Amino acid sequence: MTNLPQSPSVGVSSSSRGSMSSSSSSEGAPVNRDRQMQSAQQLVLDICNPNLRENALLELSKRREIFEDLAPVLWHSFGTIAVFIQEIISVYPVLSPPNLTPAQSNRVCNVLALLQCVASHPDTRMLLLHAYVPLYLYPFLNTTIRSTPFEHLRLTSLGVIGALVKVDNTEVISFLVSTEIVPRCLCSMEMGSELSKTVATFIVQKILLDDVGLKYICTTSDRFFEVAQALGNMVGALAQQPSSRLLKYIIRCYLRLSDEPRACQALKNCLPDRLRDDTFSSCLSEDPTTRTWLQQLLLNVNGNQVAPEAGGFDWMP
Repeated sequence: MTNLPQSPSVGVSSSSRGSMSSSSSSEGAPVNRDRQMQSAQQLVLDICNPNLRENALLELSKRREIFEDLAPVLWHSFGTIAVFIQEIISVYPVLSPPNLTPAQSNRVCNVLALLQCVASHPDTRMLLLHAYVPLYLYPFLNTTIRSTPFEHLRLTSLGVIGALVKVDNTEVISFLVSTEIVPRCLCSMEMGSELSKTVATFIVQKILLDDVGLKYICTTSDRFFEVAQALGNMVGALAQQPSSRLLKYIIRCYLRLSDEPRACQALKNCLPDRLRDDTFSSCLSEDPTTRTWLQQLLLNVNGNQVAPEAGGFDWMP
């Protein structure tokens, strides 16, 4: 997954990127960069002014990709992260009962887009984690409302978590599993939009690929079958509305689960039949990597006859 989704309310236009590219190649590039940085710093200062905050959040989120080192500036500027948290918790009361308006959602999505910037930067990623800032996003992942304002919050929150796991780091995975991110991802995999399902499944995949994450999910049969059920439900839905990218992450999750002997044994009974037949042959026709993963998965499941460990729980459903 090369690019995590952005807030639907923000983005950088191709014309903006083009003008930036041309200016950076000209003789006045250093001057332009200085002006851009000064503009970014002023907008960051405006965040702490309630009267200027909304516009500052919008402009920064739209132009965050062209402001170099915006993440460290955001993190180390006095009061900025505190304002972000204040903006996030300000909408908690309208989550239940669900009274979130599009304007409220867009404003918080701009904050989350900037937090994704912080989560993506190598100098600020672990600072964000050690400050437990991701926990403030979890209420947005607990919601079960499918309306657009809620879906935008869900997607941009997943984008922050996705940015954290994008770079392999066991400490990040340990933090996320210890704070129960997996059930929240499963919730998005069950009832989110296709894009939310995709990002949530990407996060679960990255968790499974780490030994800490695989051990966490396979420690109890309940955790394993909750993950397997969510994956199976998505496979059933994809048979009607295919998505190559989502299918790729699902198959990679199954393949990683098959590395654990008891999980592999359980997959003999709960691996969807649609992955065993040619349901997705056309969907995978131009994706040799995922086809190879699926073949290896089927080989692992069909070729291993591993009994549960003595004294262990029963993995069979």
